[in-house]
Amino acid sequence: MFNKVLIANRGEIACRIIRTCRRLGISTVAVYSAADTEALHVTLADEAWYLGPAPAADSYLRPDLLLNIAKASGAEAIHPGYGFLSENADFAQACAEQSIVFIGPPAAAISAMGSKSAAKNLMTAAGVPVVPGFHEDEQDPIHLRQAAERCGFPLLLKAVAGGGGKGMRLVLQLSEFDEALAAAKREAKAAFGDDVMLLERYLPEARHIEVQVFCDQFGQGVYLADRDCSVQRRQQKVLEEAPAPNLAPHIAAAMGEAAVRAAQAIDYCGAGTVEFLYLDDGQFFFMEMNTRLQVEHPVTELVTGLDLVDWQLQIAAGLPLPLSQDQVRIHGHAIEARIYAEDPAQQFLPASGSLHYLHEPQTDNPSHVTPDAIIRLDTGVRQGDSIGIYYDPLIAKLIVWAPTREGALHHLARALAQYRIGGVRTNIGFLSRLVASPALYSAELHTRFIAEHEAELFAPAPLSRSQQLALVGVFLLLSESAAQADTSPFAGNQGWWLNMPTRRQFELVQDAQRYPLVISPLSDSLQTNTWQVQLEETQHQLSARLNEDRLDATVDQVPLRCYVARYEHELWMFYQGQRFDIQLYQPHFDSNIQAAADSLTAPMPGVISQLKVAVGDKVAAGQTLLIMEAMKMEHAIRAPTAGNVAELYYAQGCQVAAGCELLRLESD
Repeated sequence: MFNKVLIANRGEIACRIIRTCRRLGISTVAVYSAADTEALHVTLADEAWYLGPAPAADSYLRPDLLLNIAKASGAEAIHPGYGFLSENADFAQACAEQSIVFIGPPAAAISAMGSKSAAKNLMTAAGVPVVPGFHEDEQDPIHLRQAAERCGFPLLLKAVAGGGGKGMRLVLQLSEFDEALAAAKREAKAAFGDDVMLLERYLPEARHIEVQVFCDQFGQGVYLADRDCSVQRRQQKVLEEAPAPNLAPHIAAAMGEAAVRAAQAIDYCGAGTVEFLYLDDGQFFFMEMNTRLQVEHPVTELVTGLDLVDWQLQIAAGLPLPLSQDQVRIHGHAIEARIYAEDPAQQFLPASGSLHYLHEPQTDNPSHVTPDAIIRLDTGVRQGDSIGIYYDPLIAKLIVWAPTREGALHHLARALAQYRIGGVRTNIGFLSRLVASPALYSAELHTRFIAEHEAELFAPAPLSRSQQLALVGVFLLLSESAAQADTSPFAGNQGWWLNMPTRRQFELVQDAQRYPLVISPLSDSLQTNTWQVQLEETQHQLSARLNEDRLDATVDQVPLRCYVARYEHELWMFYQGQRFDIQLYQPHFDSNIQAAADSLTAPMPGVISQLKVAVGDKVAAGQTLLIMEAMKMEHAIRAPTAGNVAELYYAQGCQVAAGCELLRLESD
């Protein structure tokens, strides 16, 4: 076994690898960019080495820097995690040439399966059906357009070297193809250094099922259960579960055996995942093989009781597979929810910002729990950390195991309700609604699940705006009272006025609108915990007690429990897994008033990667004006109406904050 391993990654996956290495007594070397100087993985590792500037191209994607650090630190092996260089055959080959073990498959296997088109040809030769499409080397845009017409719509454009939804576009009709192809190529080039594309017919009612495989250096291979990853947004996974529900045993076995055959056909070694599209009639089609550990590997770990990073280390060290196929056992059901910094209400656009407030669900050490449930959190952040624009917006992974799928969903819902983040926007509220969906409980799964259940998943808030503001107003009153040392009426904040009715006033802001709030005690005593709250024409009677961030309240005779956190003038209220953002009004908030109708603002922080218009250009409604890049994804900014470009406020390459006005259009 190795004495020291360098982890060529960051965030939660680096922390996850460190955890197993610690258990095995292996020293770890972390690497970090300028953006990750104080990151959790840097703190947890035995030693940490600086890579370079924040952009991944200048740090985490630099094989030369990583190899130099590995040699200088005395690391015998490099674990690439997932993303970055984990599926880069040149990097794996460079490691081999410098006698550093690459904890992953050999370069030849990465090349064979790393190209999605080559992998499909390999599977076709092996007799495994593949999704209809275009998988050839010809990349002329005109030729690809003609191939798209033959393939039919809707279709998916996919980078052959891609993964994680990068370099992928759903194209619904031919008129969208050219722009989608250009965008997918740019995104693929930036993320993987390779813009070769393939086309696949889009099967919207299919399920996305994948198989975890392992092979050793002695030609032996096993599959470790299957996973259903059908619940996706923007062609990226949101929930994953193992084993795949309602999958007939003979189909699961056929998929597993096909996955192992595919791996053995290319002399594979290490962890890999073979992905299939599955139709209700029992047909399944090979999509691709990811030659690395997957984001969702924890669900396989919980149903098998195995440590897959440990397996990777053993196999890379030249040891045989720890188990044979007939020794693999599946127990219970596991589900993983990916916690992202993103805004589901804005088409899941990635978000950036600080984690000013962080309350994580209580987790379990699997060796000290009853068999009722296991709650696991794989995270790479702490309270006070920031989510920047340079890397994937994944904050953490919340994984739950229970003896049954229903039990796993129940415990996942409870854990999500305990997970509270204030500051950067997250998808926790959306996930809470998702896991409560009756269709999810019934396992009515396919890759368009979120789109099909949009009305349910984006339902109105469980509290009215006036109830939200009233609760926050009372929180402010109680928290200020708890901090007040002087008990005289002149120093108190309960609303005592000389010769006037007792009352307290706040001005709150929500969604850029100001709301005056008047709170009056419903008793002559200044120590009362019952108030009348007046918000414009609406009144609420409210009683409450505050215990740290927990507010136990009764609103108009209805009891409820919520949590409220504050950072300077920002307040976040959490109720039934949902978060409501409110600010204590300050005069400078006037700058947040929305821009005029003829302007366009940045939907998220990012970089202007491409300007497609100039001042004076005449544009049509829906025309792309510029391209923004954030967290390795591209986003097109389109004209809301026809008009003329009057002003451009940023040049190509400029970094902009969310809400900044980008350009101004004048109507015809």
